[in-house]
Amino acid sequence: MAKRRADFAGSWYPADRSGCLEVIEEFKRDTRPCPNDGKKRIGGIVPHAGWLFSGRTACNVFQCINATSDPDTVVLFGGHLHPGSGCYIMVDGSWETPLGDLEVDDELASMLAREFPFELEAPGRYRQDNTIELQLPFVRHFFPKARIVPVGVPPARASLGIGEKVVELSDSLGRALVVVGSTDLTHYGPNYGFAPQGLGKQAVDWVRNEHDRRVIDRMLAMDGEGVITEGLKSQNACCPGAAATAVAAACRMGARHGVELTYAMSYDTRPDSSFVGYVGILF
Repeated sequence: MAKRRADFAGSWYPADRSGCLEVIEEFKRDTRPCPNDGKKRIGGIVPHAGWLFSGRTACNVFQCINATSDPDTVVLFGGHLHPGSGCYIMVDGSWETPLGDLEVDDELASMLAREFPFELEAPGRYRQDNTIELQLPFVRHFFPKARIVPVGVPPARASLGIGEKVVELSDSLGRALVVVGSTDLTHYGPNYGFAPQGLGKQAVDWVRNEHDRRVIDRMLAMDGEGVITEGLKSQNACCPGAAATAVAAACRMGARHGVELTYAMSYDTRPDSSFVGYVGILF
């Protein structure tokens, strides 16, 4: 079976099995307790920076989904795309991870690709993408029997229909499904050309307590259109289309609100005038 390379292994996360497992086990020892409300977790929102900065947040989400769900397929929405971008999908092959390859659910992916104007990616022909790849070792670790459907979706209202349709198609196939949207939050400071509150503590506090909070609140309210609108208007989500599409899918699966598991910033790990926000949300 043709295999897509793990392009970011060895730089954004460990390149070998033992290194990945060591870091994941460290994350698992230092994560927030999963909500104990008796509800099944069907998906979430995760960040996609290097594991040093956001891996703990992402791992926490996958760990809590794993506590109540055993999916056949994990659909991952990502992509650094703008409103006019196309949609991307892999419909066959596998994706390499240091913990073992993840096979694409070709039946579900092909059915979805027939419903929308996707650009088809292949193991040897694709846009390099960290938003989905950074999640794959967690998928392989927590859901070792699951297959994946990796989908790039722009911040456009039409993307919400993709989220809803993949659930409908999955139901028709009898799949147990988990849906995950990948986005970081505000990119602040000179490195990103965005510093409306100047530099220093007041800027960090503003991003943490106000600016990121606006888009997080839309995610928690399961307001997919609001996530896209807020993310584009305020620059407080780098992949609002991915987050919004996961929200739409989770709504179609019966979720009524999100649960904020953890919030973090790159500033917490490495204080700097430029920094990024991250959130982990459960559906």
